[in-house]
Amino acid sequence: MLRKIFTLFIFIGLMLGFGTTVAAQETYDVHIRGGVVIDGTGEKAYEADILIKADSITFIGKLDEETVSAVKIIDATGKIISPGFIDMHAHGNPLSTPQFQNFLAMGVTAIVLGQDGSSPTDESLKEWFERVEEAQPAVNIAVLAGHGTIRRNSGLEKNTVVHERDLEAMEKQLKDNLDDGAFGLSLGLEYVPGLYAEAQELERLAKAVGAYDGIVMSHIRSEDDSRISASLEELAGLGKYSKVHVSHLKVVYGKGADRAEEILHKLKNYQDNGIDITADTYPYAASFTGIGIVFPNWAKTEEEWKQAMNENPEILREYLTSKVAQRNGPEAILFGTGKYAGKTLKEAAASEGVSAIDLLLKIGPRAASAAHFVMNVELQDRITVAEEIMISSDGSPTMRHPRGYGSFAKVINKYVVEQDRLPIEKAIYKMSGLPAKTLGIPDRGTLAVGNKADILIFNPNEVQDLATFESPHELAKGFQWVIVNGKVAKENGVFSEERNGRVLRKYSELMK
Repeated sequence: MLRKIFTLFIFIGLMLGFGTTVAAQETYDVHIRGGVVIDGTGEKAYEADILIKADSITFIGKLDEETVSAVKIIDATGKIISPGFIDMHAHGNPLSTPQFQNFLAMGVTAIVLGQDGSSPTDESLKEWFERVEEAQPAVNIAVLAGHGTIRRNSGLEKNTVVHERDLEAMEKQLKDNLDDGAFGLSLGLEYVPGLYAEAQELERLAKAVGAYDGIVMSHIRSEDDSRISASLEELAGLGKYSKVHVSHLKVVYGKGADRAEEILHKLKNYQDNGIDITADTYPYAASFTGIGIVFPNWAKTEEEWKQAMNENPEILREYLTSKVAQRNGPEAILFGTGKYAGKTLKEAAASEGVSAIDLLLKIGPRAASAAHFVMNVELQDRITVAEEIMISSDGSPTMRHPRGYGSFAKVINKYVVEQDRLPIEKAIYKMSGLPAKTLGIPDRGTLAVGNKADILIFNPNEVQDLATFESPHELAKGFQWVIVNGKVAKENGVFSEERNGRVLRKYSELMK
């Protein structure tokens, strides 16, 4: 199938022809020749050469090689040339792991950090950006202001009631972060302290984000099948004031493609009614989050857990017994951090000679994170291939979940090559042009003259996601060339020691 597609691509390219004039006697830094360009817009592929000077694309079209001089020539014959992918929901610390090889290996050249309500806490965002630039990350870094971080900094970690002075303090912090270049606000409404936030607080902050043409990206209130409609409704309500975005869209306990269609239809209805709402997902049927997800809201923090153990241990036991059973049992929870990393809850409990519930009561809600096998493959597959749903990893270099090393490669390998469920132009659009448009990054995500040169060169038949739950840190393969800001980050499968990522800053038209 893909051989036929490549033949068609080349024919279309020869018929169309692209490009502008090339300056005579000028030497370019990189000349990519002979490849099939998929430009990130979702439109059909075409054959073209690409010239790069400094950090930008200066030419796309047909060239007479004898008239062009370049420091580096890359032969892309038989391969696709595409924009680098943008990970809409990622984790990691560019100060401690600036290499980010897990992202580069699966074609990601930009990541969005500050997720789930958490962003850098020990300094201003401006100061943190400066330190990140000094560390020189290998990928481009965009950041969201974390609602939970802002709440904690305002002394409101566990407050269920907020006053006008509290709202003003949070609003000021948010505006400072937006002034420094944050792309918007992230919410973690299923976690402490986000779960305490009510409508007035969220609306006030969404209005501030909207004034900066930013975006509110949310881990919604609940992803459970019985509560997801209400959770989406809550986020859509904030869409009256700002663009809104559903992080890692999933339906926990939901089953089947028909249920996925219902959720996708709900998002489409919001859009048809003027709400600018978007979403991303990752192509795995297991989530990864703190073990506190199985604890009740009244025992989420260390203090609350200890109090519950003193005052209501049997009620907490009953809750955990029901919740773990609902989430497919202790064998469906795989620890990824802490003492029991690599073991399921069932295995960890057996190693201690206690029941699974007794182990949870002993370690508490903050002891570890785990993979939770609570999603339906058929349902998640349908969400993943939906045209307007972006791709994320929700992963990091250290997380014990294969999504941090395989998500983008898996989309190409599984849905494009193996299952033929997703045209490659659309897959690339979902991972590059659409995220750039959603975030508001006009000079990345598509291949166009003047845009920054974040570029991939690969044969889709060679792309493979190798990470598994048993071995989650296996690098993806097949993205032969990765270029970040005009510099080669990976050449013939070998990573460069030089790192050329940048901090990306969002500035609205109102600030210019």
